[in-house]
Amino acid sequence: MQQPHVLIIGAGIAGIACAQALLSAGIAARVVDRGRKPGGRMASRTINGRTVDLGASYFTAEPGTRFSDVVAGWLDRGLAREWTDMVAVAGAEGIQRLSTGPMRYAAPAGLRELVMDLARGLDIHQGVTIEHVAAGEVDSKRYDTVVLAMPDPQARRLLDVGSSLHDALNDGFGWEPSIAVVLEWAARDWQSFHTAFVNDVAEITSLADDGDRRGDGAPVLVAHTTAALARQHLVDPDGAITVVTDAVRRMLSLTDAPARSFAHRWTFARPAAQHPEPFLLSDRIGVCGDAWGDRSSVATAWASGDALGRAIAAS
Repeated sequence: MQQPHVLIIGAGIAGIACAQALLSAGIAARVVDRGRKPGGRMASRTINGRTVDLGASYFTAEPGTRFSDVVAGWLDRGLAREWTDMVAVAGAEGIQRLSTGPMRYAAPAGLRELVMDLARGLDIHQGVTIEHVAAGEVDSKRYDTVVLAMPDPQARRLLDVGSSLHDALNDGFGWEPSIAVVLEWAARDWQSFHTAFVNDVAEITSLADDGDRRGDGAPVLVAHTTAALARQHLVDPDGAITVVTDAVRRMLSLTDAPARSFAHRWTFARPAAQHPEPFLLSDRIGVCGDAWGDRSSVATAWASGDALGRAIAAS
């Protein structure tokens, strides 16, 4: 295992799961990512001395799956915790009802820490930008297999236009953007809830109580915008803060303005449609991520990467 034979581009949970599956099979893999840390859309950021989840709001795990075994390990070590099986449904007039569902899990230190935990023992290089991928070749360097663990539009940019792989992936119109807006108040002054799906509101689609999610009770809410609002502010994400703040205050009947706010852009936040297959592997190039499976989720992303890694190992 001195010379890497597989290159994985993208250090989100799908890419890391793929690398771990290969490592378990005794196959060397190198992971490269243009960001500063692993995590992808399970990103967390320290804002005013406190870690806030900016991407995925939580994750679920279907019992009996390979991912549920991973989650059990996180729970045993205190890296993850059961958060809630109760989700609020909200609208312009506020929280309308509560709905039960599968257990949602959160991470006391932020979801990124879970990806960092999975990344232990892997050969990862951050701050690396890749320009072009062809069969077994990345920027003129040869590999047995190359994995693109990223949203379809980002993968398409690396592939030759007109190639079968390029055409099999969704372009930018097949993915929806979002802007995560973090709002911190001086004190908690809203009706208690965990996380909410927001319907019929032009500005936001979801709202999470980050203090409740993280378990420290901090008066912090994280809203995710609609795709329409995000498109208006992709060049300047901070431009969405005032609009989102006003929508959250109206919805929760808050009289005070937040003390601090922060915005983070997700150009490709979620797929508009799913690929039915768990991954794509063709001509020595693989593609995996949360778009490959029944629905976009952390569990889907992990399962896609894990399945692709095992398929490469078996080929």
